[in-house]
Amino acid sequence: MKFGIITHAIHKQHSDKIYAYEPYVREMNLWAKYVTEIKILSPISKEKLTAIESEYTGVKVKLEKIPSLHIKNIAYALHNILYIPLIFFKIIKFIKNVDHIHLRCPGNIGLLGALAQIFYPSKLKTVKYAGNWDPNSKQPVSYKIQKWILSNTFLTKNCKVLVYGNWENQSKNIIPFFTASYKKNEIEIVKTKNLSSVIKFIYVGAFSVGKQPMLSVKVIEKLSKQGFNVHLNMYGNGDKFTEIYNYIKENSLQNIIVLHGNKPKIEVKQAFKESHFLLFISKSEGWPKVVAEAMFWSCLPISSNVSCVNYMLGNGSRGSVLKPDANIEDIMIEIKRYLNDEKRYQEKVLNATNWSQEYTLDKFEVEIKKILENNYE
Repeated sequence: MKFGIITHAIHKQHSDKIYAYEPYVREMNLWAKYVTEIKILSPISKEKLTAIESEYTGVKVKLEKIPSLHIKNIAYALHNILYIPLIFFKIIKFIKNVDHIHLRCPGNIGLLGALAQIFYPSKLKTVKYAGNWDPNSKQPVSYKIQKWILSNTFLTKNCKVLVYGNWENQSKNIIPFFTASYKKNEIEIVKTKNLSSVIKFIYVGAFSVGKQPMLSVKVIEKLSKQGFNVHLNMYGNGDKFTEIYNYIKENSLQNIIVLHGNKPKIEVKQAFKESHFLLFISKSEGWPKVVAEAMFWSCLPISSNVSCVNYMLGNGSRGSVLKPDANIEDIMIEIKRYLNDEKRYQEKVLNATNWSQEYTLDKFEVEIKKILENNYE
């Protein structure tokens, strides 16, 4: 089977090997086990490889280039107008030459792919919708259009759309799904973390407006000023990294907040194992892997009620679910409740660990195989 991936994910080619963002490639390597060839249509970068990128393995992979689409300013908008017809026809040509279409949404490339697949009703298709499928959430118009096309079984045929969360009143092709980061044989007993010494927090994710990393910084700053023995390790990079770096330096917070940048999976895994809390108040998510990964290593999430986070955290039984617009005081109140009631903290940690460790890469692979064999129920 020629498995054709249409994605906005940036790919890189070095020494005849193809690389991309590690969590995404980790997933695609599982799909690759059940196909004979993978063809990828995506933007390509010539930049150096980073610590959070890995290679496709196990199957022949071919890469075809399309331009990136960005809407940052007028210049980018004009760039898009020129390139959209070219990209659309490249997608049409690409679909002709594969047996199975695998579309990654949401995104500008995803929108064009969703439109193009309409012209191939007999082709087998899967869509991984990695964003927020909540019908009541506020989202860009382009995302709503993608969701409408993909949910419409007249326009989108022979397709399984994999979404995060179990939502009411969905069309028959919408399949509740999940993602995973660790194998079953990686499960180990994590030493009990008591709250009597340094309280270790962790932030993992993009340093972007939507992820609100500065909020985590200011919470730890204020807790420290109130006399709490706290420490925050932050992993990731992005547009807000320099701003946060400067804030930490200007306010002499280097002893309690450490910026690590992007680090390999194994280093972040160890950090989860040593941390008491994940502090992650994001405004927009799909299936936030960082939340599931924290739970896997007995690190209790304090997160926001977006997408399927409330489901993941069991309505608050496996962590704390705050509003996306939660402020510093709201978060501090929640943290102090745990510090004043360690039994409550330990009960939730156990619930979180047990739940997350059910969602392994082994189970994920079984479900992928079912989908490709057309036996998913």
